[in-house]
Amino acid sequence: MPDDNGEDASEGVLLKGEDNAAKRIKAERENRGWSTTTLSDRLNEAGYEMNPSAVWRIENGKRRINLDEAIGFAEVFGVSLSNLVGPPALAAAGRAMELIDTVVAASAAAQRAQHAYRRVNAELIAYLDEHPDIREEANAVVSNAIAESTMKINQEEFGLPPQP
Repeated sequence: MPDDNGEDASEGVLLKGEDNAAKRIKAERENRGWSTTTLSDRLNEAGYEMNPSAVWRIENGKRRINLDEAIGFAEVFGVSLSNLVGPPALAAAGRAMELIDTVVAASAAAQRAQHAYRRVNAELIAYLDEHPDIREEANAVVSNAIAESTMKINQEEFGLPPQP
């Protein structure tokens, strides 16, 4: 949905990683009660050379932040890089970004699993097309194994079903 400037607001939030990082760096530093000198010292101790003036300039949009520096800030603050460059309103609630990262990772894993399933299922179908004499038995084995696996996963996830 376009904002007052005619830009898509949701897309703009995602594309402003550098601006987001600058705001987050300042907020994280201030939340910890650190001066720019203290943050600079911690970055230097972690192996990321930065003077207090550079920290101030990054926080105030007077200097761009490079990827190595962003990694250093994330490390010093103990947050993920995606959290550091994410939308400040979400990132400030670190748990929201952790959960978002987890949802995205789980979705990617599910997609990979779905693609693997389709690929191997297609291979099985092709094999059974060449060996129709075992199709019925193979299909029964697959169905039973999938049902058993599903029941086991559901038991692990939700516990045993209530007994009648």
